[in-house]
Amino acid sequence: MRFAAVLNQDGGTLRSTDIAAFSDRLRRTLEAAGHSVQIDIVAGRDIAAALQKAIAKRNIDVVIAGGGDGTISTAASLLMNKKKALAILPAGTMNLFARGLGIPQTLDGALKSFADGEVIAVDMASANGHPFVHQFSIGMHARMVQLRQDMDFGSRLGKMRASLRAAWATIKNPPALRVSLTIGKAEIVTRTTAIGISNNLFGEGHLPYADNPAGGVLGIYVGVARRRRDLAKLLLDMLRGRWRDSAHVEIHQADKAVLKIHSPTKKFSAVMDGELVRLERETAIEIHPGALNVLVPARNAQAKAA
Repeated sequence: MRFAAVLNQDGGTLRSTDIAAFSDRLRRTLEAAGHSVQIDIVAGRDIAAALQKAIAKRNIDVVIAGGGDGTISTAASLLMNKKKALAILPAGTMNLFARGLGIPQTLDGALKSFADGEVIAVDMASANGHPFVHQFSIGMHARMVQLRQDMDFGSRLGKMRASLRAAWATIKNPPALRVSLTIGKAEIVTRTTAIGISNNLFGEGHLPYADNPAGGVLGIYVGVARRRRDLAKLLLDMLRGRWRDSAHVEIHQADKAVLKIHSPTKKFSAVMDGELVRLERETAIEIHPGALNVLVPARNAQAKAA
């Protein structure tokens, strides 16, 4: 296969990696397996343009995106409904979309899996036409991300600590939103602290990512917890993957949902693939089956085919 690699030198763990040495390993690993590769190392501000340039090349089969959640989400959005495949170098904090694809969580482990990887089609989702690969959320998650942005952290571990501090601050002062959520012919009208809508249902017993990235449904999670103790339990259930047993969340699934905000506040934020975005008063979220080609380890492609 013919690869084009775009590495965000400011993204996630790549910031603290000897990126020149890693690029050399990338080239040697792929060429030893009979592939060709072009490598572009860019600053974070230039990542979208570099990805667009790589995708526009006619002689490329697979685009490798190296960076955090923002880099991977941008790459997937640009490759949506295209023949070229995405290969993920997971350099983010949690790498949840990559986990759902069975991609090794170290840079070198992921790289080695590319050598004999196989291309499969997986789903994407969109919110008012804006694509995402993992999750769209409002309420507590958005407040946590806002609070974390005001904290100083210079490493993956530092970001995790900042996330814990932001989570505790949010639990002590949770948001409350009046919303309506239309799922098929049913309409849910409620006051909630959190809603998350995922690209396929989250699996059980692990961090929140989909076991089946080609399941063809949105996972819709509506938080019903109000008290501080229950909010903390909900967060713990989420991290441990105990959604189905939790009394503090309602779970639905559909191919489309429409979220309307009725709270009087003028400005709202949502989180989409880890990034804060402006939340409209009405948001239509849809699943797009098979919209993204991805390179996954051969064993995972065989398991999903079975």
